[in-house]
Amino acid sequence: MLPEKAKEVVNLTFWQKCKSFIWDSDGHLKSQFEKRLVRKLDFGILVVGCLGFFMRYLDSANLANAYVSGMKEDLTMNGNQYTFMGTFYTVGYALFQIPGTLAVTRVRPSLFLFANEIGWGIFTFAQAGAKTCNQMYAFRFMVGAFEASFFPSLLYLMGSWYNKHELAKRIAIFHLSGSLGTSFGGYLQASVYTTLNEKHGIAGWRWLFIVCGCMTVPCALGILLVLPDLPSNTRAWYLSKEEKDFALKRSLALGKSQPGEKKLNWTLIIRILSSWKWYGLVLGYIVYGSSCADTGYFGIWMEAAGYSVVKRNVIPSCSSLISALCIFIWGFGSDLTGSRFAFVFGPLFYGLLPTGILAFWPKNEKLILFAFMTGGVQLMTAVFFTWANELLADDNELRAVTISSMNGLQYSVSAWLPIVIFPQTMAPTFRRGFPGTFGLVIAGLILIVGIKLLADREAALRLRTTTNKEADSIQKEDSEYDPEKSINEVEML
Repeated sequence: MLPEKAKEVVNLTFWQKCKSFIWDSDGHLKSQFEKRLVRKLDFGILVVGCLGFFMRYLDSANLANAYVSGMKEDLTMNGNQYTFMGTFYTVGYALFQIPGTLAVTRVRPSLFLFANEIGWGIFTFAQAGAKTCNQMYAFRFMVGAFEASFFPSLLYLMGSWYNKHELAKRIAIFHLSGSLGTSFGGYLQASVYTTLNEKHGIAGWRWLFIVCGCMTVPCALGILLVLPDLPSNTRAWYLSKEEKDFALKRSLALGKSQPGEKKLNWTLIIRILSSWKWYGLVLGYIVYGSSCADTGYFGIWMEAAGYSVVKRNVIPSCSSLISALCIFIWGFGSDLTGSRFAFVFGPLFYGLLPTGILAFWPKNEKLILFAFMTGGVQLMTAVFFTWANELLADDNELRAVTISSMNGLQYSVSAWLPIVIFPQTMAPTFRRGFPGTFGLVIAGLILIVGIKLLADREAALRLRTTTNKEADSIQKEDSEYDPEKSINEVEML
C-alpha cells in the first residue's frame, strides 16, 4: 500500500497545471508528496551527477586544449602522439565500462563512484608533471580507467529512480553538463594561458591539469555525501522512511527489476546473447557515436587555419554550448511527446548536413566553420540511453550490461578508428575521416529504424500474449460456471 500522502492529488489552477506539464508531463497528476520526492531525487542525483560528469568531461577533454596551448612543442609531438594519447585514454575507458557498471548493482554507487572520481583526480594532477609522451600515455590510460564507470552508472541509477515522463530530460541535463565541461575547458585554458603561463616556471598547459585536479576532489566528496544509491538500498539522509518506501514501490510499479533479483552467472550471458536488444542497441550506438567524431578536430583545423591560441580554445567552446542547448531540447521534447524514436532519428538526420560539408570539404572557410560549429546538433545520446533504459526495464542486470556495453564498446571502436581514418599526418582535411563519418551517419539512421521496428514488433507480441491470457482466463471461468451450484449458494445465503 502506498502512503496516504502519496495518493492525495492537490487541485491545481490552470496555470499550475500548465507549468507542471511543461516540466514533467505527468506533473499535474502527481501529489505534493511525490513531487517533493522527485525534487529531492533531482538534488541527490542530478546536482552531484552533473558536477561529477562536468569534471569527467573537463578532465578528459582538456588534452585537446593542452595540445594547442604548448604541450605539442614541450613534449616534441611531431607524429601521431596526440592520437595515441587519445587511444590510451579510450582503451582504459572501454575496458572498465562493463565491470564498473555491474559493480554498482552489487556495491553502493556512492562509495564506488567516489573512489573512482578520486582516482581520476589524482591522475589528472599527474599529467601536469609529464616529461615524455610515454608518461602521458600511462596517465591518460589511468584517467580513462577511473572515469569509465561514471557515465553508465549514473544512467543506470537514473533509470532505476525516474519514470517515463521524467527520465529523458534529466538524462539530457546530465549529458549536457559534459558539453558544458568541454566548453568550460576552452575558456579555462584561455584564462590559464593568459594569467598563469610560466608562473613559477610552469607552462600554461600544465597549470590546466593542476587546476582541473583541484576542482575534481570536492565533486567526489559530493558524490559520497549526497548520491542516494538505488531505491532498494538507499540510505540518503534527506529522504524520510516513508519516501524511501514509496520510491521503492514506485520503481516496482514501473516494472523495473531490482538488483539481486537475478544472479550474475552464466544465465546473464545467455540473456545477453539471446536478446536482439543487446545487439541492436549496442551496434546502433557504436555507429552513432563514431559518426560524431568530426567536432573533435575543430581546434586542429583552427590551428592550421592560423587562428590564435585564445581563439582556438574559445570558438570550439561556443560549439559545445550549441550542443548543450540541443541536448536539452531533444530530451525535453522526448519527454513531452513521449516519443523516443523521433528524437533519436531527427537529430541524427540533421547530422547529414555538417558531416556532408566536411566530407566534401568546400573551399569556403565559413562553410567549414559552420559545419564544425553545428556538428553537435546531432547529439541525442540522452534520448538514446533513455530508450535503452525503458526497453530493458524488466531485467536489471541486462540493463546495466547493455548500457555499459553501448558506451564501452563505442569507446573501444574509438580507440582504433581515429588511428585508421583520422591520422594526424592527414590534418586538417582528413580525407578518410570526414567521408567515413558521413557514411556512419547514414548507417546509423538505418539501424535506428531497425531498432524501432523490432521494438514495435515485440510490444505488439507482448500485447497479443497478454490479451490471449486474459481471454483464456475468462473462458476457463465460464467453463467452470455451474448454474445449479450458484443457485444453491444464493439460497444458503
